[in-house]
Amino acid sequence: MLIILSILCLDVQAQQVFSNNKYPLVDFRPPLDIVPPALAGSFGELRANHFHSGMDYRTNQREGYPVYAIADGYISRLRVQNSGFGLALYINHPNGYTSVYGHLQRFNGKIGQQVKSVQYQKKSYEIDEFPNALLIPVRKGDVIAYTGNTGSSGGPHLHFEIRDTKTEATINPQLFGLEIPDNIPPVIYSMYVYRLNKKPFNESIPKQYFQVSGASGNYRLNSVSTINLSGEVGFGIVATDRHNGASGLNGVYSIELELDGQRIFTSALEWFSFENSKAINSHIDYPTYLNTKRSIQKSFVDPGNPLQIYSNLVNNGRITFTDGKLHQLQYTVTDGKGNKSTLAFKVQADSKAVIDPPEAPAGSSLYAFSNVNEFNTPDLKVILPKGTLYNDLNFQYKKLTRPAGNAYSAIHQIHNNLTPLHTGFEIWIKADSSLSKYQDKALIVNSGRGSQGGYYENGYVKAKPRTFGSYLIAIDTIAPVITPVNISNGKNMNGLSKMSFKIRDNMSGIKSFNGYIDGKWVLMEFDTKTASLWHSFDESTGPGKHSFELLLSDMKENTRKYSITFYK
Repeated sequence: MLIILSILCLDVQAQQVFSNNKYPLVDFRPPLDIVPPALAGSFGELRANHFHSGMDYRTNQREGYPVYAIADGYISRLRVQNSGFGLALYINHPNGYTSVYGHLQRFNGKIGQQVKSVQYQKKSYEIDEFPNALLIPVRKGDVIAYTGNTGSSGGPHLHFEIRDTKTEATINPQLFGLEIPDNIPPVIYSMYVYRLNKKPFNESIPKQYFQVSGASGNYRLNSVSTINLSGEVGFGIVATDRHNGASGLNGVYSIELELDGQRIFTSALEWFSFENSKAINSHIDYPTYLNTKRSIQKSFVDPGNPLQIYSNLVNNGRITFTDGKLHQLQYTVTDGKGNKSTLAFKVQADSKAVIDPPEAPAGSSLYAFSNVNEFNTPDLKVILPKGTLYNDLNFQYKKLTRPAGNAYSAIHQIHNNLTPLHTGFEIWIKADSSLSKYQDKALIVNSGRGSQGGYYENGYVKAKPRTFGSYLIAIDTIAPVITPVNISNGKNMNGLSKMSFKIRDNMSGIKSFNGYIDGKWVLMEFDTKTASLWHSFDESTGPGKHSFELLLSDMKENTRKYSITFYK
């Protein structure tokens, strides 16, 4: 018979396809006046190591469009980052929600003055301020900023979010009546079967690919109508969505899987907590994504997956076919506007169609996802805190030869990078005796010489990498590099609005930059994408001769100084 081991009733906490929560539908206006609105990224869209936390409004590949407060409220957070959201604003609204506006080009006059004041007060380009409710009130429709491309943006657009003010969970903005024209159903590209057979999911689980064809919301398997299966299996699907107009490939809102008319799996991206966003690597087939960049959304849930996007789960989406009968299955994929696409297929339970996963590798150690796990050798310690793993793991380790050049330990291969981690793990590597005079410059790097940070303590260098891989100890004794772009010693800068530089560091990364004109600290602005650093002249730099000094420091306190005089 068809064995269903357990039913997990998650309806109280998990989201439904169309929410039973009552969100205000008329309180908010759109953040832009570009008509019709078009998205470069949808809420919950699958991104590298995270779900997309808002909607990306297209701005015609231009910067400088006015950004409007979507409702009355007050500026509750002012944030400037080298990467991330770049220039960003947060507005708290009386109805219990917070709106977020990211990758801005500049703030409006009053807000910009407040930001600059804080930057000079703290002597820092990066700030994260939480003004009180009385400092910067705003009204619905006020121009608060202008669209840009700051931070980690891949092109000009407005990143927009709506969050629950109390919990800071981010919520799908389309649930608040912010319309995106869309009558196009999602596209289903392919379907996969995973031969789980009561094993933890990992890169060794056998899987089968099934091509899908169809259009206008109706899809079918290309080569077969019935799949012969035996034992415990899981399914996965590749699907995307478009909306009307200038749309890229966006994410879908929900995925449902039915077995013989009963829902056994639902995922719905109504909201999520930022602390769990990295669990996207458990939601998808992570090994396949790393190897091919194809995002297969699994329709079975790993036991250590903390996401609350699932409901209607039967045995966590794992299905056991042993009854010899023919079963009807159907996927229903829905976008944020309610457009649906379906994929129906049949499964014949066939005892001859057995494909078993491989056994655990020889010499591996079984680590339970629900425990704290430690691995120790005389020159290595690895600690996996509880909550690090999504599945039980057959942990493997290998010690490799110390490489030539800037290496103060052997290479330690910690499992492999195909296993996703929810949080970083602790690694302690015992240092060679030759490190003694460079202890304050020591750090841990991966095999590609990418810095993982770290510090020396009691004979070990300790760090917290975010992924499994191969690691060793290196040192960073080289100062960052400053390259002037439009300024030189003795140059007359009259008529130029700013002085510009390129900066870079070879290993540990830039920690700080500070500029001084005539001995006084001045604001230097930085764009990580282009490694560009600049100071925009203002009224404080008058006509005449001036001295300028730029101090750059990396994470290991290697410093570089650039000193010149210039004229205005």
